[in-house]
Amino acid sequence: MLLQGMKIVSFCHFLQGPAATQYLADMGADVIKIEPAKGPFERSWSGAKVFVGGVSGFFLAANRNKRSFSVDLKSAEGKELVLKLIDQADAVVENFRTGVMDKLGLSYEDLKKRKPDIIFASGTGWGLNGPMVGRTAQDLIIQARSGFISATGPHDRPTAAGCAIVDQHGGALLAMGVLAAYIKKLKTGKGTHVQGSLLNSGLDLQTEPLTNYMSSRPGTEAFDRQENLITWFHEAPTGVYRIADAQVVIPTNDIANVAEALDSDALRALQHLDRYDDRDVLAAAVAEAVRSWTYDDLSKAFDARGVWYGIVQDYEAVAADPQIAANNVFREVEVNGKTATLVNHPLRYDGQVPELHTLSTEVGSHTSEILHEMGLSDADIERLFAKKIVSGPAEVVGALTE
Repeated sequence: MLLQGMKIVSFCHFLQGPAATQYLADMGADVIKIEPAKGPFERSWSGAKVFVGGVSGFFLAANRNKRSFSVDLKSAEGKELVLKLIDQADAVVENFRTGVMDKLGLSYEDLKKRKPDIIFASGTGWGLNGPMVGRTAQDLIIQARSGFISATGPHDRPTAAGCAIVDQHGGALLAMGVLAAYIKKLKTGKGTHVQGSLLNSGLDLQTEPLTNYMSSRPGTEAFDRQENLITWFHEAPTGVYRIADAQVVIPTNDIANVAEALDSDALRALQHLDRYDDRDVLAAAVAEAVRSWTYDDLSKAFDARGVWYGIVQDYEAVAADPQIAANNVFREVEVNGKTATLVNHPLRYDGQVPELHTLSTEVGSHTSEILHEMGLSDADIERLFAKKIVSGPAEVVGALTE
């Protein structure tokens, strides 16, 4: 396990923070997820109303390999337990709204007085300063504010990504920041306040188009384009095209080569045009030229000429894709007698997928275990459960109080 020995206390909910800590947990860090007695939002809601064995699909997507510790943070005794956990930890990761950790007395300034070498990672919505701090931030809101939706579709068809792309990227960036700070800590013994935001993550996703736009300022009319073209800044034929039995993507390619592959006189007549300045004309011509081709015939023709292309797959096709199977992307796990399919950690280490070793299907699944590790006696733990300072699964509580 790459990060064995690293301990992280996680105050994370929704997706950005949980995704960040799941990346780290997959790599071997001991991530302790602090949860209220009723559980965080991601335990009670799921897209498409998917619950597997009573467990939210949303929760399953970003909370494997973590231990759950359920505690009342508003109680003095509960807060002291959490502080003792942090005393033993390398890092704290949180993605509450700006100011919440301050109100709890668990801000970076509070904690570094107690533990100067602590790594404190904040995954905010808007950042730590500026006029939007304190306002609600959510993936779709950030896609809109960052220009992503506007740039992905022309003015009359602004188009959002079909997944929480900013949350997931924000989680990956936050995990990267924690790892950088951990290396610094191992070298110097000093802590760091790592600061990530959904807004910056949404902008980072657009580094290439933003660099092009901000450096040339062509005006937003540059976003208007022929319907098959997918970006405002790539040359034709970069886009999505319907053929006889499928849809395909055709990235930037030499038009003369595409014309020969398709044996298209119409495209040959246009091969002298500039692929960016005349992208609308060229894209429309490519769309017409490929319309009657089947995928099998098109793939043979394009392969013969070295034309770049790919088929558009839905999720059913993804499930059956032999390359995805070869990459060992999906993992089936049992959840309370039902089967859930998870997406594995995206990286491979010496060719291996990180193991699944923990799945906290209930709030406070590991509360008792963690309290024992902290040195508390059975009697002390029983008292904490009885006073509802901490909580956990009924069978765990029952075993302690019998």
